[in-house]
Amino acid sequence: MDWTPTISELSGPRYQRIVEAMEADIAAGRLVRGQQLPTQRALAKALGIDLTTVTRAYTEARRRGIMEARVGQGSFVSETSARRAVDLPHPVAIDLSMNVPPHPLEAQLDERIIAGLEAIRAQSGLTAFLNYQPPGGSAHEREVAARWMRTRVPHAHADKLVIFPGAQTILFNLLAHLARPGDVILTEALTFPGIKAAAAQLGVKLVGVAMDDGGVLPDALAKACRTQRPKAVYLIPTLHNPTTATLAPERRSAIAKIIRDADTMLIEDDAYGLLDRSASPIANLIPERTYLATTLSKCIAPALRVAYLLTPDSGAQRQMRGHLQATVQMPAPLMVALATHWLETGVADRIIAAIRNEAVGRQQLAQRALKGFQFQAKPAAHHLWLHLPEGRPDVAAHLLRNGLAIVAGDAFTVDGTSPHAARVSLGAARNRSELSEALRILVGVLQKPADIRQIV
Repeated sequence: MDWTPTISELSGPRYQRIVEAMEADIAAGRLVRGQQLPTQRALAKALGIDLTTVTRAYTEARRRGIMEARVGQGSFVSETSARRAVDLPHPVAIDLSMNVPPHPLEAQLDERIIAGLEAIRAQSGLTAFLNYQPPGGSAHEREVAARWMRTRVPHAHADKLVIFPGAQTILFNLLAHLARPGDVILTEALTFPGIKAAAAQLGVKLVGVAMDDGGVLPDALAKACRTQRPKAVYLIPTLHNPTTATLAPERRSAIAKIIRDADTMLIEDDAYGLLDRSASPIANLIPERTYLATTLSKCIAPALRVAYLLTPDSGAQRQMRGHLQATVQMPAPLMVALATHWLETGVADRIIAAIRNEAVGRQQLAQRALKGFQFQAKPAAHHLWLHLPEGRPDVAAHLLRNGLAIVAGDAFTVDGTSPHAARVSLGAARNRSELSEALRILVGVLQKPADIRQIV
């Protein structure tokens, strides 16, 4: 037996001590992802305790998400540490619709959250962050964030930066700042549903611009700028949602020139940029015309609700802080304090590296499972863009009847023309075992003839 926990030095019920010992050994590296655990009977014999205690311990470990049971194989250390099973709407059993980052054990999120909050408590106390704070972050928090961003965006400075509670709040406030009802904002022909929702609420008109596998087409963008006279252009140039397209350097340069010549502004959604550091933001080419939104939602965790907006100048920064104060007052101070601590100590970069590596592993798994099917993907993306077989418009609905949720292409269209494709969010699976099962279901449905899948 490879693992026998030491529980004599711990307090509390025996089953809890086993679980706590398991968590401690995972954190210390004595247990690693995917490692097989002893059978319940073998562990009970080794510890000299009854079987029901070990059964209760294994049940609790599964509930906490640190262990998983595989039918016919046994119990294993989970590949992820942060995502417990949640109540899903019927009939969803596996949800690959939300584009969220995976949480591998190597990210050590549980331990780092606890350690980070303890460091904050020791330095200034937690209650210091339970009152109103300056909208957009304190000078120190903005300086730490700007310093961290300067590795990719050299012109990032605290007096041009605003800390927001998530990128969606940034987008809503930017549209309210740059446009009025009826004004035009250009986007890629397929775009993030969040910008569609914000525009609909504000009465702003989105106009989609043609794109190919490499992203938005410069010639089409130039023509749209001439005919539409947009107040701004909204783009996701790196690991585009939903297609994963990443603009090449030459195309980024062409787009920067088009925006400058059109005398308009760029809203650059850099949600996935930290997963592909080889891609330099367009903001580096036209900093005076770019609002660059960087969020921790896709590279660490969405519920942190911490995002950074780099504005063109200090005047625009003050205006955006005013918009923030008028809408949501401020981001959650304790979450900003934790994120700032992680940025300052280098922990954030270590978490991002672990999540990036897990994303690569999941993409490799998908590449093998979907061999023979047409899809777009990038090595570190959390999702892929799957082209559905012709003549099968019901694939997403049929998958849902099989317990698997993905997002059909019409959620991303700007002009209402629905592509025969769907986004599959690989990071949403709780672990690679669940992802493998989801991909098995997906392939099974794709391989079935349309007349067999049709419900009459």
